[in-house]
Amino acid sequence: MVVTATAVHRTIEAVFRIEQARLIAGLTRIVRDVGQAEELAQDALVVALERWPDSGVPDNPGAWLMQAAKRRAIDRLRRGRMLERKHEQLGRELEAAQGRAVAELEAALDDDVGDDLLRLVFIACHPLLSTDARVALTLRLVGGLTTEEIARAYLVPETTIAQRIVRAKRTLSEAAVPFELPRGADRAERLASVLEVIYLVFNEGYAATAGEDWMRPALCEEALRLGRILARLMPNEPEVHGLVALLEIQSSRVAARVGPRGEPVLLLDQDRRRWDTLLIRRGLAALETAERLGGARGSYTLQAKVASCHARARRAEDTDWSRIARLYDELASIVGSPVVELNRGVAHGMAFGPAAGLAIVEPLAAVPSFKAYHLLPSVRGDLLAKLGRRDEARSDFERAASLTRNARERMLLLERAAACARQD
Repeated sequence: MVVTATAVHRTIEAVFRIEQARLIAGLTRIVRDVGQAEELAQDALVVALERWPDSGVPDNPGAWLMQAAKRRAIDRLRRGRMLERKHEQLGRELEAAQGRAVAELEAALDDDVGDDLLRLVFIACHPLLSTDARVALTLRLVGGLTTEEIARAYLVPETTIAQRIVRAKRTLSEAAVPFELPRGADRAERLASVLEVIYLVFNEGYAATAGEDWMRPALCEEALRLGRILARLMPNEPEVHGLVALLEIQSSRVAARVGPRGEPVLLLDQDRRRWDTLLIRRGLAALETAERLGGARGSYTLQAKVASCHARARRAEDTDWSRIARLYDELASIVGSPVVELNRGVAHGMAFGPAAGLAIVEPLAAVPSFKAYHLLPSVRGDLLAKLGRRDEARSDFERAASLTRNARERMLLLERAAACARQD
């Protein structure tokens, strides 16, 4: 069978996406610069694109790419040393020192890169960077997404994403961030940042903040992949497993969250036969691991417990809302977030009646950050509709529709407002 150059190029791109994070991680440890490491990895890709169409894809393409990147790194080291001194000043002592440096570089690049990948994750999510920059850099370096793909996912210009990534790499370089795993309190802080970034990426895929699509499944898949990688690299961290449990269970519903015309399907209306039982089992197993490691009260683990209540209910009416309400009470006592409080209101409304939910939700109108948060009037409208206060519910649904930037969600909210009007 004749393999076309186009097919080889597709294979190269697929292999590079798989190996890219590993390459960058190993190179960053040596050159101590994320930007330069990424350039070296890209150089290796260029060499592969030039040679593989003729020579064929090697049996171990990842090792081949690493070797090519290693040669480029060594070449750069040699060029740098040559530029620092005039040729005539280079004697045997310099050659011996250069030889030792090259040998050390080769040996270091051959080391196991498992820890390197973990270090790269922590660097990409460094607290020095803004949240937007952490997300962009993580998706670029660890996720292997192109700048264009990240921009398309977040509905911002490609130049904006490119600038964020460039600024992030410059910030890390200027701050001389060490390529090492933080320890003690610093590690806990950095791990929280890593988990937050993965969580944010997943949420943007699960319920897109803007655009024409209700969901962006590719982002959900990427976040779940990153979470699984982190769980393998940090097997004794309970909240890592808690987050993975949450993402696995939430991902199980992706196919059921969208109707045949791309319209949103809310949780209680979903066909649970379309939920992915394999992902549910994986999520429940990760949840057990988180609890066994002593993380039962971690915020992600508590959210995973909520998700597990839905996953275990074969029908919507079988959902243990009382337990979900208790879990949100516990989560609220730990996190104290207005978003958690809003979800607590939903849970109490389902468990103890809409009036109980409304009592929790109403005070949130005074929270400054909620002034333009569309889910507050959306939840309030739902509770008011259940209480028969349809005029107020319609007004809240219309307000929520005016605040959301997602076209599918806006349509759903306007339909709910119209339904309230028809019932009057």
